[in-house]
Amino acid sequence: MPVRVVVADDEDLMRAGLRMMLGTQPDLLVVGEAADGAQAVRVAQACRPDVVLMDVRMPVLDGVAATAELAERCPAARVLVLTTFELDEYVFAAVRAGAAGFLLKRTPPEALLAGIRTVAAGDALLGPSVTRRLLAEFARSAPPGGSAAGRRALAALTPRERQVLELLGRGRSNAEIAAALHLGEATVKTHVRRVLDKLGVRDRVHAVVFAFDHGVVRASPTGL
Repeated sequence: MPVRVVVADDEDLMRAGLRMMLGTQPDLLVVGEAADGAQAVRVAQACRPDVVLMDVRMPVLDGVAATAELAERCPAARVLVLTTFELDEYVFAAVRAGAAGFLLKRTPPEALLAGIRTVAAGDALLGPSVTRRLLAEFARSAPPGGSAAGRRALAALTPRERQVLELLGRGRSNAEIAAALHLGEATVKTHVRRVLDKLGVRDRVHAVVFAFDHGVVRASPTGL
């Protein structure tokens, strides 16, 4: 089955260009379009897409607010945020709202297509420069403590799973975690999946959010 995609952007030309590009891919199918955030939520509820390509700056409801609504109303839809500007506040807010990925509109077409497939497969997607600033922002502003439910979930982790979460919180890849803990990558993948399941988070990016919110990682922006 093709990946079902909704395109949300207030620029007609941008929507048309994305629709044409996606139309060339046999495994991707545009099932709806929206010109503002509120419409994006309505269309996603009606079409039940796998991925929503979400512009940040839109009228009526911006992309961040629309992402937050989709996380509640259409939790199966993965939001890939697209924006012209690589602004920290948008990255931070979009991830907090539940976005699975963040790409610039100037991203090459092949990278955008790969990004759609990545988030549709259940993984998270952030460019390296975005990830660095995201971690720095968490280090500056995320208060430790978190929710009571989150603390209970954290207590259910094994010591090894806690180590894996800490390294996830520092933005480490599976290969880097494997090297740090002297494990095979397949074993690390199993630990990561168990950590995500126990914490009730959707992907690695939101494991980072959890790690900072609950004090698992408390580093300075320069010491990540």
